[in-house]
Amino acid sequence: MNTALLLDRAATATAEHTAVYLGTQPLRSYRELRDRVAALAGALTDLGCAPRERVAIVMNNRPEYLEVLFAAWWAGLAVVPVNARLHPREVAWIVQDADVRLVVTDEAHVAGVVGASAGTPLLVADSAEYEALAGSRGGAVRSPPRSMTPTDLAWLFYTSGTTGRPKGVMLGHRQLLALTLSYHAQIDNVGPDDRTLYAAPMSHGAGLYSPVFTLRGSGHVFPPSGRFDAAEVCRVSRILGRVSLFAAPTMVNRLVRHVTETGTRVKDTMAFGTIVYGGGPMYVDDLIRARDALGDCLTQIYGQGESPMTISTLGRDVIADTGHPRRRQRIAGVGKAFALCDVNVVDADGAPLPPGTTGEIVVRGDTVMLGYWRDPEATAATLRDGWLWTGDMGALDEDGHLTLSDRSKDVIISGGTNIYPREVEEVLLQHPNVTEVSVIGKADPEWGETVVACVVVDDSTVDAIQLDHFCRQHMTAFKRPRHYHFLDTLPKSDNGKVLKTVLRTTHSEPSPVSASAGRLTAQPKESP
Repeated sequence: MNTALLLDRAATATAEHTAVYLGTQPLRSYRELRDRVAALAGALTDLGCAPRERVAIVMNNRPEYLEVLFAAWWAGLAVVPVNARLHPREVAWIVQDADVRLVVTDEAHVAGVVGASAGTPLLVADSAEYEALAGSRGGAVRSPPRSMTPTDLAWLFYTSGTTGRPKGVMLGHRQLLALTLSYHAQIDNVGPDDRTLYAAPMSHGAGLYSPVFTLRGSGHVFPPSGRFDAAEVCRVSRILGRVSLFAAPTMVNRLVRHVTETGTRVKDTMAFGTIVYGGGPMYVDDLIRARDALGDCLTQIYGQGESPMTISTLGRDVIADTGHPRRRQRIAGVGKAFALCDVNVVDADGAPLPPGTTGEIVVRGDTVMLGYWRDPEATAATLRDGWLWTGDMGALDEDGHLTLSDRSKDVIISGGTNIYPREVEEVLLQHPNVTEVSVIGKADPEWGETVVACVVVDDSTVDAIQLDHFCRQHMTAFKRPRHYHFLDTLPKSDNGKVLKTVLRTTHSEPSPVSASAGRLTAQPKESP
């Protein structure tokens, strides 16, 4: 069971079908993609990568990203997809913790990765060396994908934790194939005439969907800009047709804005196949506007790194059911469980709760991670008796529809990206004048949430501008606070625990300068 077999079989069935597009231009057929992947797999072995070792990928969305994913699997390696926007220190920690054998990057990130790789060999995707390796065996006899077991590591994704360093979520080939089959069974049974567009980072959900669109020879579309641009997405989708993509709610809202403001026709032209939105909450009114503008192409998924995009789904049929008496309530939720997993809501002892009762969401099945990388204690705390304890609070109704009510792990989701308060707090506490800090989320109509820092300082001259400059020096920019509240002290319980519930009530919205609250400087918004 090797995920790379999906490519090998698709190339056999649809050899001359276009596999890769750069914008609207065909770039490679499935035969050409397979040959390049097989050649690159052999090159990775020649570079010293042994089966079951790990290859980190730190680069923008580009055709080579797809090649490296499948080449690593073909050679029996695991991939470590790293968010290319992370600070070099964060990248360095992941590379070291995962014991990476090789880092593949691009020219846009090579300068930062050189320092972060700590001597680990680099391969630059947009280089003559890479092209020589990928094209070196075009006419040679290919070695088949290495035989792997279902539990062999395929994808090692680092998800930040609330109690310290990021944890490596281990996904095996079984999890990737279960995700693939779940999509085909319950989201959209895509085929050779469908395409996926990589608008969201391939280090996250978009990359995990690459096997989905390889299974039956669908096309893989890379926007020439290398990023999400609503106008570009609409133009490419109208020309190619039947384009699907994974998008954070922020991206969906930007598509809607573009379509509405420009009068772009997409809903009646088969431009979009399926737009899967997830990674954060989408407000009901925004969802209704999106359906009106884009048509019946929207589907929500709920998951997390430990069971990625595979816990529940809110289908387009539910979103389109305008006559249902509980329509708003249902589309405010996250749908029903995927067929390949069990989902339940339980109390603190693990006992199932009756419909309508809020508890912790648990899930089990082939979609759930193998465990945390080299962290048996965290694995044991999260995987109990076969169930993944998600840390998310919610309730199931009588029909099995799941609604989220809170995130017990305090994660802030901004623009579909998880930001964990502890990470930001630890950076701010390194400032010599910050004595206490607590980070919370603030509702934002554009990004879903933005980061707010409640700080106590021992020097009245320290202001938000100075702290923002400090954060930019020590962490990736999109995680830094956009608003600061300067307090005399943080509210605490009798045992000394900071009461974030109090902070959310009193400080989750910007307030005027006052003697009691100190001073507040709101930073200008920018893309997270």
